[in-house]
Amino acid sequence: MQRPDLLIRPFVEGDAPGAWRVLEPIIRAGETYALPRDMPEREALAYWTGADRRTFVVEKDGEIVGTYYLRANQAGGGAHVANCGYATSGAHRGQGIARKMAEHSLDAARAGGFRAVQFNFVVEANAPAVHLWRSLGILEVGRLPEAFHHPAAGYVDALVMFRWL
Repeated sequence: MQRPDLLIRPFVEGDAPGAWRVLEPIIRAGETYALPRDMPEREALAYWTGADRRTFVVEKDGEIVGTYYLRANQAGGGAHVANCGYATSGAHRGQGIARKMAEHSLDAARAGGFRAVQFNFVVEANAPAVHLWRSLGILEVGRLPEAFHHPAAGYVDALVMFRWL
């Protein structure tokens, strides 16, 4: 269910500057994604909007305030399990945008024929994300000890999380 003040829609090429405004601070902070902190804009957008995924943006009052992608977690025999990545503008965190993206992505995955969703590398130090996934019934099924080097917290665990759709 969408909030009336939020519009979630498919990404189009003209959304690149707005999506980059959301993604750049997250990538540069290096706290949640295992991506190079100095990743150039073109490479980051190519990663986020690759041909192997469906990318969405969230608009509030005409401004892109969030974005997510949905893709198959694996090819072939693993293609029935979805994988997603999410990003919310720093100025709009705590407003329920990530929850709306997550709910939208679960519905979109189900509609796309996926049977489950798996998050391969949830940084344990990203407490808001871990809390959100758990509140949506996405369970920890594995732990990768000290798999992520957090710029402030040092080496922290990464979680593998899963939910049937």
